[in-house]
Amino acid sequence: MIILIYLFVLLWEEAQGWGFKNGIFHNSIWLEQAAGVYHREARSGKYKLTYAEAKAVCEFEGGRLATYKQLEAARKIGFHVCAAGWMAKGRVGYPIVKPGPNCGFGKTGIIDYGIRLNRSERWDAYCFNPHAKECGGVFTDPKRIFKSPGFPNEYEDNQVCYWHIRLKYGQRIHLSFLDFDIEDDPGCLADYVEIYDSYDDIHGFVGRYCGDELPEDIISTGNVMTLKFLSDASVTAGGFQIKYVAVDPVSKSSQGKNTSTTTGNKNFLAGRFSHL
Repeated sequence: MIILIYLFVLLWEEAQGWGFKNGIFHNSIWLEQAAGVYHREARSGKYKLTYAEAKAVCEFEGGRLATYKQLEAARKIGFHVCAAGWMAKGRVGYPIVKPGPNCGFGKTGIIDYGIRLNRSERWDAYCFNPHAKECGGVFTDPKRIFKSPGFPNEYEDNQVCYWHIRLKYGQRIHLSFLDFDIEDDPGCLADYVEIYDSYDDIHGFVGRYCGDELPEDIISTGNVMTLKFLSDASVTAGGFQIKYVAVDPVSKSSQGKNTSTTTGNKNFLAGRFSHL
């Protein structure tokens, strides 16, 4: 009887670690580890990886293909990517937090394509490595500083990193560039940082940045934001440090003033030119 009471207490303490707080799903241990789930695509673009190649991409970084449960756990703390990718055991799918007309068929959860019999099909990859979050991650903290891989040393070639920021409902994200040095390219076609005012890198394109001039601060229109960093196969630079803080919604009188960017930065591609 004493053993049963002890087990009940342990389970009750564990259960209390679960639940929603400020619009964010929390779990004391496992869901925090689930932030080690990240999306990878081939440097040549989306949907270029066979199953074997996707496994190799994850293993090269010391991880492995994420399981369905790991991807779902990450989704519950805000991980949202509108791109189908390989998971463990040859499964394909992608995580959706917020339904949209162009992604997820209006549904939330893991959009599951099932286990693929043809392992030569080409998709992206979802990797799991809770000990290697330097290149990308899912952030729910009210403030944080994150860096390019290896900073303050130069970043490496062939990097593809995603950072997803999700704050509590009603807040906005104030993004500031502390250091910025990306391969200088007038068209920002080699190495660059892209920023999206949305859950993914499909909607809400704000701009693409490269060079060594600090971009101006950016304030999101909602409580989510996505940043993407790519480097090509040659020429690297010093990298970047970016800080974000949670801010209260702006008043109605100041709405419409958040252009987020400046054309004064010579190596900047504004969102009005749409997606590349």
